[in-house]
Amino acid sequence: MKLKAKISAVFLLLFCAFSYGQLDQYNYKRELQGVTAPWHKVVLPEEIFGNVSRNLSDIRIYGITAAKDTIEAPYLLKLKAEKTVVKDVNFKFLNTTQNEKGYYFTLEVPTEDAINQLKLDFNKQNFDWKLTLEGSHNQQEWFTVVDDYRILSIKNAATDYQFTKVIFESAIFRFFRLLVKSEENPEMVNVKATYNVVKNGGFVDYAIANIKTIQDKDEQKTTLEIDLKSTLAVSSLQIKVKDTFDYYRPISIQYVADSVKTEQGWNYLYENLTTGTLSSIENNEFKFESTILKKLKISIFNQDNQPLNIETIAVKGTIHELLVRFTEPAVYFLTYGNKKATKPNYDIERFVSKVPDTLTVLTLGNEQKIDKKDLTKAPLFKNKIWLWLLMGIIILVLGWFSVKMMGKKS
Repeated sequence: MKLKAKISAVFLLLFCAFSYGQLDQYNYKRELQGVTAPWHKVVLPEEIFGNVSRNLSDIRIYGITAAKDTIEAPYLLKLKAEKTVVKDVNFKFLNTTQNEKGYYFTLEVPTEDAINQLKLDFNKQNFDWKLTLEGSHNQQEWFTVVDDYRILSIKNAATDYQFTKVIFESAIFRFFRLLVKSEENPEMVNVKATYNVVKNGGFVDYAIANIKTIQDKDEQKTTLEIDLKSTLAVSSLQIKVKDTFDYYRPISIQYVADSVKTEQGWNYLYENLTTGTLSSIENNEFKFESTILKKLKISIFNQDNQPLNIETIAVKGTIHELLVRFTEPAVYFLTYGNKKATKPNYDIERFVSKVPDTLTVLTLGNEQKIDKKDLTKAPLFKNKIWLWLLMGIIILVLGWFSVKMMGKKS
């Protein structure tokens, strides 16, 4: 029995060594203040993104119990991104007519569903038309929904751009009449009516430290190099142009994924965030997957046109939240800063419906550098070699004990 007790004590020491090693693998921590319920919410501060891995795989929540045990609290990472819920609205074509103003298309909506967007499809690929949309309850009195609305399609060797969505305030009418102001038949082949509801997400506006503009006449390109004040999680970018003339320019948005310092200076490795078209008829907001970065590069391809005068650039990020489950009393810390860490795999990811709808937000303490010297004083074994030696000794002792017991039985 004494031998069994010694072996149990050795196993306990081994467990303690591994427990403290969890915190020892990370560089930073912030105390979580106000844990009073099984579920809480933690909003990640902007400052954290400069010290975490790009995929956020090194975020952990560890607790130190009164018995000095280290426990881990599982969490779900949620991004409060903007979401659009689209509801299709059924309708039927009534007729198509024409006069000196253009071509009319009349639709009937047999239900009382609201509509706030029409998506138009035409056989023609190159056009620039204005249109008017009207609504009526009886086809006798018509009310203007939108007027002098512009739709556009450009398709050639250099450009493939189309804007044929008619967006307007929600309207409920039994009949809609669309006038396309064109001298030639627009050859409309399809209309899709929808009611779009945008569920607002949580966004943060980020400050820009510097913008460098480079005009390359040979490549007919304008390059904007943007430096943020710190490393942040960015998910959208909006460009405002001073010029009032019409423009349609292909655009690409990239970020610095890595950098190497040479004798000639810094060399940057760029990766793509998104591509699109900078257009005078859209709001020029470009959205992409949330990405941790500090430097951006916008390339505007001018072709044979004069460069645009950029007025402002707005950079935004989506709010990141952790939905955390606590099961034991402890002093908990948000822990991060380990490039080798892999994404955790928690059971709660399969039971998202069990997370309460309303959660109290915890207060985060100031960022602290984890003092690994202090953490390694408590464990008996700081080097993994000692742990392997310990395991070898345990195996030998257990083997000797088994042989001894077999000898007694024989």
